[in-house]
Amino acid sequence: MSVEPEWDAGVVPPDPAAFSHRPIQPEDDPFYTPPPAVGRLRPGSIVRTRGVEIGFFGLVRQRISAWQLLYRTCDLDGVPEVAVTTVLLPWGADPAEPRPLVSFQCAIDAVASKCLPSYALRRGARAAGSIPQLELPLIASALAQGWAVSIPDHGGTAGRFGVAREPGYRALDAVRAALTFAPLGLDTTTPVALWGYSGGGLATTWAAEMATEYAPELNVVGAVAGSPVGNPAAAFIRLNGTLFAGFAAVFTAGLRRGYPELERLLSSHLDARYLGWLAEIEQTATFPLLYRFARRDVEKHSEEGLAAMLAQPGMRRILDDIHPGHRAPAMPMFVLQGVNDEVIAVEDVDGHVARYADAGVHVRYLRDRLSTHLLLQFLALPVMVDWLAARFADRELPPAGTKTLWSLAFTGPWLTGHVRFAGLLARMWLGLPIRASRLPVVPRIGPRRLSILPAALRNPLS
Repeated sequence: MSVEPEWDAGVVPPDPAAFSHRPIQPEDDPFYTPPPAVGRLRPGSIVRTRGVEIGFFGLVRQRISAWQLLYRTCDLDGVPEVAVTTVLLPWGADPAEPRPLVSFQCAIDAVASKCLPSYALRRGARAAGSIPQLELPLIASALAQGWAVSIPDHGGTAGRFGVAREPGYRALDAVRAALTFAPLGLDTTTPVALWGYSGGGLATTWAAEMATEYAPELNVVGAVAGSPVGNPAAAFIRLNGTLFAGFAAVFTAGLRRGYPELERLLSSHLDARYLGWLAEIEQTATFPLLYRFARRDVEKHSEEGLAAMLAQPGMRRILDDIHPGHRAPAMPMFVLQGVNDEVIAVEDVDGHVARYADAGVHVRYLRDRLSTHLLLQFLALPVMVDWLAARFADRELPPAGTKTLWSLAFTGPWLTGHVRFAGLLARMWLGLPIRASRLPVVPRIGPRRLSILPAALRNPLS
């Protein structure tokens, strides 16, 4: 017989020693220290908060209202832990004005603590080569719409990149924390959307899949997942030995933090040289990591070979566990992918979308023939923002299904969208205030869920 835990709904008093105006790497920053008996807090309970300054590439102070929340969440096995989310409002925003919330999952793609958004986005952070700094303009685009934003450290303070389900728990608990944080002016009826690209797209799909089971009270109205990996195991095999072998290596480094049996498997199948390289990843940001690991092949560092290592029963269990798409998100999904993406195979994302469609999920899937992996999220920004705005305004959904275009750069409100984005970049470089260009439309509706359609009514992808 299971026994319900005795939740403590109260907020743990802040520790004055935990506050620092200058960024300190998370392992040395007392703000990240969990309180005693963290398991007695409800998931999403705020432990402590602080105001922070956001910097464009860590250098140019951004005129954005920003705070960080340490909150209670859990790991893969449901063990209580803490994580940090950075929450933002447009400069000068009135907390009394109703607005929706976007949970933006950065493509962290690293295990080094300096790549966590809570560190990398702060003014003064020494995080050159980290992806969250590159994605800050996308986040600012959401603020320019008048939306509030939550940016969770979805890999956790331990940098468990690639581990199944955990990114969903951390993102959803970050939303719970943001909804109760008074300076944001949100409440339990606030419409919430999920958004992420690449590794952040994978984290977004985990959050979308876990929302109904883990956080059914949240009013999640939609999710945008750009290039969401689709099949992590296939991506590892394909990228190994290529120019992007660093992604395969960091994926391995993150997984062994979440699956203790993987550490034993790697130690018995890989030589000391490759294991030493994995240790180097602990302090390496994403783009330097890609340079240092280009063309490195696991096959050359395993006597039995990569296929034999992947065929081990323990390895198969891990690879099956990290495969998304086995749960049906209840909210509508918008998925984008490059047909000729040099990092993520379109076939893997096709398969991911097909699994959702077979389960009756409303998926709008757009494929781009011309964009490279890195550029797609910027070129497709107007269509992503427009889709999110439509969900917040409770407008009619576009038809589900797959459509392949030459370029998403010219889809939707592309001209005005790109002009606005160029102006936004200029304001960010100049350190000018990031204000809402329009008041957000927030219909006051309660949580809704799309019903899962019976097999006879499913909409197959073409």
